[in-house]
Amino acid sequence: MRTINLALQGGGSHGAFTWGVLDALLGDPRIAIEGLSGTSAGAVNAVVLASGYARALAAGQEPREGARTALARLWQTIGSWDALGSWQRQWARLLWGGATPQLAREWLSRTVGGTLSPYQANPLNLNPLRDLLHDQVDFAAVAAGPLKVFAAATHVPTGRSVIFTGARLDAAAVLASACLPQLFKAIEIDGEPYWDGGYSANPALTPLIQNCGSADLMLVQINPLRVAGTPQTPGDIDDRVNELTFNASLLTQMRTIESVNVLLAQGALRSPDFKTVRMHRIDGGQEIRDFPGSSRTSTDTAMIDALFHMGQQAATHWLGQRYDALGRHSTVDIRSDYLDDTWLRPAEPTDVARAAIPHAFRPWLAQLLRRRRQRK
Repeated sequence: MRTINLALQGGGSHGAFTWGVLDALLGDPRIAIEGLSGTSAGAVNAVVLASGYARALAAGQEPREGARTALARLWQTIGSWDALGSWQRQWARLLWGGATPQLAREWLSRTVGGTLSPYQANPLNLNPLRDLLHDQVDFAAVAAGPLKVFAAATHVPTGRSVIFTGARLDAAAVLASACLPQLFKAIEIDGEPYWDGGYSANPALTPLIQNCGSADLMLVQINPLRVAGTPQTPGDIDDRVNELTFNASLLTQMRTIESVNVLLAQGALRSPDFKTVRMHRIDGGQEIRDFPGSSRTSTDTAMIDALFHMGQQAATHWLGQRYDALGRHSTVDIRSDYLDDTWLRPAEPTDVARAAIPHAFRPWLAQLLRRRRQRK
């Protein structure tokens, strides 16, 4: 059995792809999950999985099957929004993006376009996820359960990523992680406002590296890194801008991981607080790119089902081709896929006795070590 940690990107209804990936991983007895870090829809998937796992374990049932059942119930409920006709559910579908096309276009053009803010267009702060989380997630069980779970949100005044875990990980934290400011009022936690975690960490990788024992980190990536051609229509441009925005933090974190891996390999960094991270990735490839970015706001049952099966197939294919790499080496070429001209490659050490950390990395490493000591 190989133990992995899972980093789950956000992406609205495209999170159904992540559902499929998780279902396949949970169904493989060779895979053990230690920790999950998620943002937005990734955070929703993470807490639902952990809740189903912990509940089943406490009841003496198979925890993997409990997690799979909980995830299926979550996405079946989301898909059902498209079939219900009450005014309340129409609002719920609208806020998730699944209302009638005419109503959705009119409402979104006025809010996202800047005519109305959610404080005017949604004064009651209706949010379909609120009821969904209260109904389907036992946050006390998540906090007490065996899986380590982290959800990222963006602190509005500073733009910093804030990680919620343990007793602080509740419904408000997940709502904050999924709070798009064009659609919802900021979520206040302890008097502080938060927006979608995708602006600062989509998803947060560091909590898994620092707080989990396994060095195998599996990224479930929804937002494509590359697209063919240059977007030209307003909708295509908006889609690509959103993809770039929500991938920016991931690129930064990958630069950090690669830098630390290089320093460890060179012997220039010697500390028990750092370990070589073995990166892996499951994504939807070209198939998920065929779904327009605007479909992230759809609750269409057929689309959710298609994304689920795509995720299942992608994870099954990965396990069939690359399972043996777990515990041995990365299956992602970070330099090729994620690094750019802003990455500062650590210089090769000229004297092993010096074992010096490059000056540019000293403040960052000192801060990490300081935080590490404070947690202990």
